[in-house]
Amino acid sequence: MQPLLLLVAFLLTPKAKAGEIIGGHEAKPHSRPYMAYLQYWNQDVQSRCGGFLVREDFVLTAAHCHGSSMNVTLGAHNIKQQERTQQVIGVRRAICHPDYNPKNFSNDIMLLKGDSGGPLVCDNVAQGIVSYGQKDGSTPRAFTKVSTFLPWIKKTMKSL
Repeated sequence: MQPLLLLVAFLLTPKAKAGEIIGGHEAKPHSRPYMAYLQYWNQDVQSRCGGFLVREDFVLTAAHCHGSSMNVTLGAHNIKQQERTQQVIGVRRAICHPDYNPKNFSNDIMLLKGDSGGPLVCDNVAQGIVSYGQKDGSTPRAFTKVSTFLPWIKKTMKSL
């Protein structure tokens, strides 16, 4: 449950306050090595989202987080401070679900292919990605259920 709460804090809609923990508490430093912080740019406006490693070279996030230039930060506890464990990796390829609809946020899921060498997901299981929510950062209204997209995730990763 704790990884999901942390994921919720990072995967809010682009206009939401995604820098706060909502309904949870700060995790022990570096206890969630699979968590990813995503920065992306659209028309010279920087936004941020969260995601998590599903393999050493793939991050899973929401499709609404797609941008013209994208970087993934791994190994961070406090994104506002530079830590020796942080790695900032440029996204080589972003693959939105083919049926993603930005008007109603259906199929709001995307794979990012940044580099190898990052940590793998541990024993915890990802259950969902925040698809859209309140602009003030309050409780999200809808989630994308990750398990529904496992065939697409596996097929896409295998083909790359």
